[in-house]
Order: sequence, then C-alpha cells, then structure tokens
Amino acid sequence: MVPKTMNAMVLTGHGGFDAYAWRDDWPVPTPDAGEVLIRVEACGLNNTDVNTRTGWYSKTVDGATGGEGQQTEDAEDPSWGGAPIRFPRIQGVDAVGHVVAVGAGVAQDMIGKRVMADGWQRDWHDPMNMDKARYFGSELDGGFAEYTKMDVRGCQVVDSPLSSAELATFQCSYTTAEGMLTRAAVVASDTVLIPGASGGVGGALIQLSKRRGARVIAMAAEEKHDQVAAFGPDLCLPRSPGDLRKALGAEKVTVVADVVGGPLWPQLIDVMQRGGRYTCSGAIAGPTVNLDLRTLYLRDLTFTGSTVVPTHVFPDVVGYIERGEIRPILAQTYALKDLVAAQQAFIDKRHVGNIVVVP
Repeated sequence: MVPKTMNAMVLTGHGGFDAYAWRDDWPVPTPDAGEVLIRVEACGLNNTDVNTRTGWYSKTVDGATGGEGQQTEDAEDPSWGGAPIRFPRIQGVDAVGHVVAVGAGVAQDMIGKRVMADGWQRDWHDPMNMDKARYFGSELDGGFAEYTKMDVRGCQVVDSPLSSAELATFQCSYTTAEGMLTRAAVVASDTVLIPGASGGVGGALIQLSKRRGARVIAMAAEEKHDQVAAFGPDLCLPRSPGDLRKALGAEKVTVVADVVGGPLWPQLIDVMQRGGRYTCSGAIAGPTVNLDLRTLYLRDLTFTGSTVVPTHVFPDVVGYIERGEIRPILAQTYALKDLVAAQQAFIDKRHVGNIVVVP
C-alpha cells in the first residue's frame, strides 16, 4: 500500500548546502492520467544537481562547477530551460525503481515493472520540440525521494540483472555521452579525445566511443589511470599534460568530446585535425574560454553543443544495458538522508565513475 507521506530531500532555493531540507512528511505524489508512480530504489548524482542548486547556469555566475554562486529569479539563463526554477523542488534525475501505481489510461500491467527515468520529459504532443522538453529534477520533481511520478512515456522498463544502484549510474551520464557522440557523428575511423575521463560522463564517453569502434584517448589525473584503463581506452594521458600536442605524439585527433572546458580548452581545439569535430555538454572547469576564430575556419572545424538529446538516445542506452554492451561504474552509495555528504564527495572529484543515493 502506498503511504500518504514520504522522506524527501527538498531544495528550498539557490545557494549552499543549507538550501537542502530533509523532510519526513512530504506528500507522496499522485499519478495523473497517463502517469506512473515509482517507488525509488536508487538515484544517481550529477553535475546538474550542483549547478541548479548554486545557480551556475545563469551567465551572471562564472567559474568552475561546485562554487557557491547564487542567482536571482530574473538572472539571465537561470536554468536548463531558460526560466526560473520554482521552489521547493526535489532534484535527482537518475531515478530507478518499481512502478507501484498508475494513473488513468495506463495499463495495469505496468505495476511491478522496474523502470529507469528519462531525464528529458517531453511534451508528447510535440516530442521533437526541444523548447518544450523539461528536465526531470529541475523543471519538475525528481528522484531524491522515496516516490516520484512521471508520464509513462517518460520512463523505460529495463530487464537487467544489475542492481538498481548500478542502473542509477547510467541515465544522465550515458545519454549525455551518447548525445554528444551522435551530434559529432563518431564512427570507427575516428580518434576521440576525452578530457575528464574519470567522471561519469567521461567513463560513458569511453565505453560508448569504443562501442562505435573508435580509438579513444582518455585524459584523467594520473592516480586514476588504473581505474580509467578498465573502461577500455587505447591511451591514457594526464589531466593537465602541459603541452598536449607533445603528449599526443603521432596521434591524430578527429573528435574532442568535452565536458571540462576551462584553461586547457584552447589546446583541445588546437590539436584537432583539419575537419575535426568538437562536441560539448559541460564546462566543469569553467565556462569562459578563448577561441582564435582563425583556428575554427582555417581548419574547417565543426563545433556542436549537446543538451536536449534526440528521443531515440535514452531507449538506445537502455538497449545497450540489456544487451550487456556497456557496464556501470558505481563509485559509492550513500543514504538519501546523507545527500549533502554525497554531493560534497561528488564535487571533490576523488572518485571514479558515479555516486548514487538510496532512500
């Protein structure tokens, strides 16, 4: 039987960790027509949780992800969707759990199914419209709670022997990575350079690039190289090699898949071959970079940003999971009540892979 109230970690506004409030009396949501209610068993942590809490998406805030810059409601670009976040809000995009109730119009046999939440919740009257897509745990409540709800079309049933905690490492990181590789049209003849390869998206980029048959060069802190090597890159380089071109030697980089940005960025662009493609879905080391436009046009480079992924990407990733073509990188689990400690560990970046909380 579904209870009336639940435990939830509630974000009360933009700011530091004190913006979170632990509640043991939060109302369990009721599924509307076309929706399912999910008992959350695990939920992964991602940069978007930190960025939304601190207001980092506003262009009034500069610097690396994890700072404590705050925004006002009229700040420029205050969220993924360009409109102010409405508080209180339950964050958490990578929710995994079992369906326990359904709204009108949803088949009863959905009850009991294990599902993964899709980060991008669509307007199903206009699903290809990126402006109408809302992010789970940002523009609507997510999985940092015992229960959550969503449109039945906004989740995927998953058939896998993996634990729910392991499954909670996939959605955001791997759909982000697959979206980037799709935008850059990565194929087997490519050599992909991946800064930040020890993180969730970085590890996903390695596995998904290898799945496409590409050669992969990973960049990560040297003390993490043994763990990063287990993801299957062809070569590991230091996170900050000094002279990147020299470190690459004879390697011919055709694609840079970047979620880091920051001071190293000009070197990432300079090492790409003529006709190379740069794809970006993050800037954890800093969003403001310098570009010599002569490098862009004289070398026939292509730049793509990737946020709202095509509708096929998440179902594709679930298929890769079910067929065992990709594997989870679960660094550590925390109790949901310890979300602040989990998020601090996430910000500190001493881990490899993904951190997950469990109710």
